Amino acid sequence: MEENLNPESVGQDVVVVEDVIVDGGIDTTPRTTLRDSAAMRWTALLLLALAMFCSYIFMDILSPIKDLVESTRGWNSTAFGTMQGSETFLNVFIFFLIFAGIILDKMGVRFTAILSGVVMLVGAVINWYAVTDMFVGSGLETWFNNHLNYIPGFQELGVAPFYKGMPASAKFAAIGFMIFGCGVEMAGITVSRGIVKWFKGRETALAMGSEMALARLGVATCMIFSPMFARLGGVVDVSRSVAFGVVLLMIALIMFIVYFFMDRTLDAQTGEAEEKDDEFKISDLGQILTSSGFWLVALLCVLYYSAIFPFQKYAVNMLQCNLTFTPVDAGSFWASSTVTIVQYIIMLVVAAGAFSFNFIKDAELKYTALCVAVVALVTFCYMGYMRQSAETIFAVFPLLAVGITPILGNYVDHKGKAASMLVLGSLLLIACHLTFAFVLPLFKGNAIGGVVVAYVTILVLGSSFSLVPASLWPSVPKLVDEKIIGSAYALIFWIQNIGLWLFPLLIGKVLDNTNPTIVAAVKAGTMDAEKAATSYDYTWPLVMLAMLGVAALVIGLILKAVDAKKGLHLEEPNIKPDDA
Repeated sequence: MEENLNPESVGQDVVVVEDVIVDGGIDTTPRTTLRDSAAMRWTALLLLALAMFCSYIFMDILSPIKDLVESTRGWNSTAFGTMQGSETFLNVFIFFLIFAGIILDKMGVRFTAILSGVVMLVGAVINWYAVTDMFVGSGLETWFNNHLNYIPGFQELGVAPFYKGMPASAKFAAIGFMIFGCGVEMAGITVSRGIVKWFKGRETALAMGSEMALARLGVATCMIFSPMFARLGGVVDVSRSVAFGVVLLMIALIMFIVYFFMDRTLDAQTGEAEEKDDEFKISDLGQILTSSGFWLVALLCVLYYSAIFPFQKYAVNMLQCNLTFTPVDAGSFWASSTVTIVQYIIMLVVAAGAFSFNFIKDAELKYTALCVAVVALVTFCYMGYMRQSAETIFAVFPLLAVGITPILGNYVDHKGKAASMLVLGSLLLIACHLTFAFVLPLFKGNAIGGVVVAYVTILVLGSSFSLVPASLWPSVPKLVDEKIIGSAYALIFWIQNIGLWLFPLLIGKVLDNTNPTIVAAVKAGTMDAEKAATSYDYTWPLVMLAMLGVAALVIGLILKAVDAKKGLHLEEPNIKPDDA
């Protein structure tokens, strides 16, 4: 059997022609697969990206309303940080992610995608119930008040998922978040593996960058809508925000189900089973464990993501503490739900314009889209300022990344320099966190200057974050065999999860320990919880995050040296000139 490519198909969808002997002759009927169609493989990517978009929303659903959670549920920063860090607890200490990677390699993308969607939804429902009024006064609340107050070993180390005095609602919410975390991290490695499967030998970095760009719009969506639902009707109820996230996770599960059928059709067309002929063995993990390049990439990942994701959970509260906001008139347009919808539509215009800029061929139309995106971004920022809302200011975080990530992905695909980009990302990360720590507080009381500094720094931080999916994740297939990619991604995610579990918890503890006056005033009743929640000094938590950036910079430089010495090909393009 021989494959022939039509020369006229270069630069277009590939048509595979198989020579098959039929009744003594040769049947040259063209045969295409879904993967060969650009429209179909990008549709598969869209399904995966939309599922992650929904999961990203729930991941940070409480982040923009930390002050409301503390004032209505009796939590403090330590309880909030402990609950937020619980997302990755089971992945880290029960090694769930490692098992998830093995499940992925053994059972395939389809099964694991559906499983991850179900697990996310179950955890989200538990998390929602924990912050509802129904939980208050229930038998569950009584049980959690009386139990899980001491966890041997973890308590002594100061990293326990629960502690004495932790509100019962925070404990139960943490359990739900643990289960959700198992599902969302399983989904993460599954999506990465799915993209490798559908884009192998094609625009892999561009696809991964585009997936993350769309997924990160979930962060902006969360920042805009979570406070709106929490304050809907003039009555604060944080459970409404969580319920919004639960509904979106139902949609994510539907996306995975649709992807299931697309992927099954692909395997039927190619004649491939999801499980590879070269069967996965546990012993194959030795290749991962002995790869210095892999460990450097994994360390870089944990440092980089630990400086970003935990920050997201506190960023809105940090802005509330470092900027001076003047409450808008309750009856004005800027205080209405309508402005929330309008601002979100404008945000989508920014994202669509910036993203499409990378794919439009016509020069005039291309730069028209860019101009529309820039004007819409300025309008979005103006509305954020007029709303005097920290959450809408931080909502710009992913917007610059939406336009930049595909550019970076395309560059890595055709030019390479993945390791160099990771070094650049670390430098930007350090600069941004130090700006938040030492420059932004200088503008407290300056209504315009503080907001401008905040917007610029947030946009730069978002753009630095775009360097990771475009350069780091496509590097993994260069370091390990295809049959253990799932396990490799799982191990990286597991190592990453150590940071994602630890640093939200540490930030909460550092906040309480470096603001003893506020903590004491709340306990004494001389300061109400609402005022306390917006009065913290964030200097030391931000310095801690900047130091993670410094460590990432060092590891990035070492990775460049190892790549040059051992020929890991990390600086080489994913698409060779011969493949173009």
